[in-house]
Amino acid sequence: MDDLLDIVDAKLESRLFIGSALYPSPQIMSDSIKASGAQVVTVSLRRQGAGQGTDFWDIIKALGIHILPNTAGCHSVKEAVTTAKMAREVFETDWIKLELIGDDYTLQPDTCQLIEATKILIADGFNVFPYTTEDLIVAEKLADAGCQIIMPWGSPIGSGQGLLNTFALRTMRERLPDIKLVVDAGIGKPSDAVEAFQLGFDAVLVNSAIALAEDPVAMGTAFKYACQAGRIAYTSGAMKSRDMASPSTPTIGTPFWHKHE
Repeated sequence: MDDLLDIVDAKLESRLFIGSALYPSPQIMSDSIKASGAQVVTVSLRRQGAGQGTDFWDIIKALGIHILPNTAGCHSVKEAVTTAKMAREVFETDWIKLELIGDDYTLQPDTCQLIEATKILIADGFNVFPYTTEDLIVAEKLADAGCQIIMPWGSPIGSGQGLLNTFALRTMRERLPDIKLVVDAGIGKPSDAVEAFQLGFDAVLVNSAIALAEDPVAMGTAFKYACQAGRIAYTSGAMKSRDMASPSTPTIGTPFWHKHE
């Protein structure tokens, strides 16, 4: 049976979302995205639009995958809402990855303003993909506001520190069983993606770990298979850990053959 990711109005074979920033060149970006097998690419209207002409947009459109605009760099509700509306016009999609930064050092989301902006955008017909922390209460409020998908960080954006609070992420997964959950930031290596899937998350979003690798195209391929392995491991039902050793070959009731001299 195909294990498709049913998200908003799309059914995706890949559970890897990929970013479009920081690559050494547009061609390497394109090749890396293709190698990853990702079917959703995030783009920033504010950061990517200036000074790149039409070449960048032509490359993104040529990929033929879903575009998820984001509001990266926004610090207020008004700024985020305005950027989202501009992105809807430019990309002709009601998908928006809502980022509303509260701290310029950690790039931690301002969760109070995030909830407010989410309510405004959902009322305006957007499908909001909110970037948030691992805070369960905030996630519940976002779900109550109408979000079908929530994107908590694993650790600060671009830090590559992996999943720092697995207890909180696991709890969020358990408490929000009907919400699609995507680890959005902090993933630094393919094994981090595997860990996210083994916690039961539906997808991961990766940018820096691929774009800043020595070989982004090869790293895109690595993440492709890591996401597949992590998801299969989760759905196949991993064994439970044990406090004591347990032999893989039981000896009770098994005859022993002794060598006679």
